[in-house]
Amino acid sequence: MNLVKNQKALVLTNIENGLESILQEVTNIRPENMLTIQCYGPVISNPYGDIMRSIIIAIYQENVEEIFVVGKQDKENTSVKVLTQIESMKDKIQTLDYLFQYNRPEFSGVTVKEWLYGKENENASDNIKKCVNIIQHHPLVPSHVKVQGIIVSNEDGKPIIGEIPTNITVSNLT
Repeated sequence: MNLVKNQKALVLTNIENGLESILQEVTNIRPENMLTIQCYGPVISNPYGDIMRSIIIAIYQENVEEIFVVGKQDKENTSVKVLTQIESMKDKIQTLDYLFQYNRPEFSGVTVKEWLYGKENENASDNIKKCVNIIQHHPLVPSHVKVQGIIVSNEDGKPIIGEIPTNITVSNLT
């Protein structure tokens, strides 16, 4: 995981602070060579959405050579915990579900609630694998860009870094 001295790396990571510094220590990436995109998850829900757009622009404008998709393994379910105010949006969500079902075939979730919450049975490793594969197989990402999935877990208060094997394939990006 060591980069050449001046190569730039992009980190797609959870919104939680501190993961970048742990990754810097493990990979020896200099802070000035590390670009970070933070999101809840990390999840790329659409291969042509804003997160993927930011990744592609960073690759070409900043000459990114390596991308790390970093997530944190929690003991509890790692799906996004949406605020209790969601209940107040129940009617709006039902309306959007109806509209997306019949008018927006490019919508990436089955329902708005699934898109917003994430799938309940997916864990951090599953999300990282999917993100890595979406990036690796995206037609605008050059083949020379390395993409790795990394999971951070804590044992005895000490962070443990593990690489995620990413041998699944993404069936359709278009």
